[in-house]
Amino acid sequence: MVERGDGVDLRGRVAVVTGASRPRGIGAAVCRALAAGGADLFFTHWTPFDRTQPAGADEAFPAAFERELRGAGVRCASMALDLGATDAHLRLLDAVAGRLGPPAILVNNAAHSAPGGYAALDAAALDAHYAVNMRGAFLLSAEFARRWPGGAGGRIVFFTSGQSLHPMPDELAYAATKGAIEAFTRSLAAGVAGRGITVNAIDPGATDTGWMTEAIKEELLPRSPLCRLGQPEDAARLVAFLASDAAAWITGQIIHSRGGM
Repeated sequence: MVERGDGVDLRGRVAVVTGASRPRGIGAAVCRALAAGGADLFFTHWTPFDRTQPAGADEAFPAAFERELRGAGVRCASMALDLGATDAHLRLLDAVAGRLGPPAILVNNAAHSAPGGYAALDAAALDAHYAVNMRGAFLLSAEFARRWPGGAGGRIVFFTSGQSLHPMPDELAYAATKGAIEAFTRSLAAGVAGRGITVNAIDPGATDTGWMTEAIKEELLPRSPLCRLGQPEDAARLVAFLASDAAAWITGQIIHSRGGM
């Protein structure tokens, strides 16, 4: 449910959020937070990937979520899209412009994630992660910047997973591609600042989006100074802030919003 609050005013802006296909996911929470600020929403979903994940796919969710967001008083549209396709960035931004108008906010939330350490690493695993986590997100962000008419207010937000803070030996391909996002964020921010676009990345820490087993929760909870696990809404509130005028002076940052962990 979308709730008004936090004082973020995004009225008159169109936001694009990739990877909003599950009710408890970060992507859905981000859409709700941006809609609460008055932004119109265009989100992507890709159930073929969701079917490979432990939580599974919720085939009915995208249509129901569109109705939910429209019920909050904003315009909303979505599309099924494999962001690993080489022309996905063009098809997505063309669809957004055609349905809602030029976007001012881009949130790169969609990610490919599959476990695998050095013993199982192969070209297929690297390519699958690279296609979505790097190529898809990077081309989409560059095209967003090229289409931005200039002037203040452009916002690009990435998600990373703290690869600069700790190793992930059992998720080599994921860690490598997510780590590249940090370098890209800093350099893209410098390149597009003169056009009025800010670029930042969020590391939300351990976030309970439905994938955690009870054993994982029991392992993580004692390590949390705030005595709880991250929730999708924690990350979403930070995205809404970064999308707002209040964050106009913040760019090129990797924000480790991990509840002190």
